[in-house]
Amino acid sequence: MHYNLQDLKKQTRVFYSTSTGPGGQRRDKKKTGVRLLHLPSGIIVSVDERRVQAQNKKLAFELLQARLEKLSRPRKKRIPTKIPQRAKEKRLQAKRTRSQKKQLRRLFN
Repeated sequence: MHYNLQDLKKQTRVFYSTSTGPGGQRRDKKKTGVRLLHLPSGIIVSVDERRVQAQNKKLAFELLQARLEKLSRPRKKRIPTKIPQRAKEKRLQAKRTRSQKKQLRRLFN
């Protein structure tokens, strides 16, 4: 399912914040960080990588679009595999030793 950018803009709330890092005073004073909240799914995307708010906003919408694409993709069906005999024996041996420890505790308590 492909999400249209116009529809995404209608379905999201945009919040702006100051961001830290390289960029100096300009980045500290201006609200260049962008946080998107997708209302139908509750997904939050936060971006403050660039010094310009418009670039961060564009990147945030691309990330949101990618996340929604990933969510809407159907999961692959798991193919059950046979457990090797050696693994079964190892697990049973661990159970036996654990059982013996517990029996010894009961005897000495």
